[in-house]
Amino acid sequence: MTGIVQTMVEFLRYRVSKELVVFIISMIPILELRGSLIAAGFLKMRFFSTYLLAVLGNMLPIPFILIFIDKIFLLLKKTPLKNTVTRIEKRAASKSDIIEKYGKFGLFLFVAIPIPGTGAWTGSLAAVMLRMKFKDAILPIFLGVLTAGLIMSLISFGIIKQII
Repeated sequence: MTGIVQTMVEFLRYRVSKELVVFIISMIPILELRGSLIAAGFLKMRFFSTYLLAVLGNMLPIPFILIFIDKIFLLLKKTPLKNTVTRIEKRAASKSDIIEKYGKFGLFLFVAIPIPGTGAWTGSLAAVMLRMKFKDAILPIFLGVLTAGLIMSLISFGIIKQII
């Protein structure tokens, strides 16, 4: 992931502000909040403003995913992208065990623990596939993003090194 983030930072760095680089990267699936905080580290940005931008950028697409993704996937399944959509659905389903077992708390944990394959996008897809209501999914996802952001900030900004 670091290589992809570094490439994006180099591409965007002189085209838009550092803040916008972080915000844009935080909205991209797979990179999301984790990638944006790594980018902030590359850009030598300060913790608090970067954290807020990363959280806001990561959360911006989530309500739209929760509300519209099943309709979008239905439409896309009628196009040549059918196999891609099916793969995305299978991947989200394979990751949804903790959410299915623990409900809202499981969704929070899934989004909060910053490991590959988890995050707000996949958590949202899994919540939709498990037919969670918007009001039951949005808060655990938001709290998970806040928590993952703190964990990644501790790593990206070297705060852990300063404590240990």
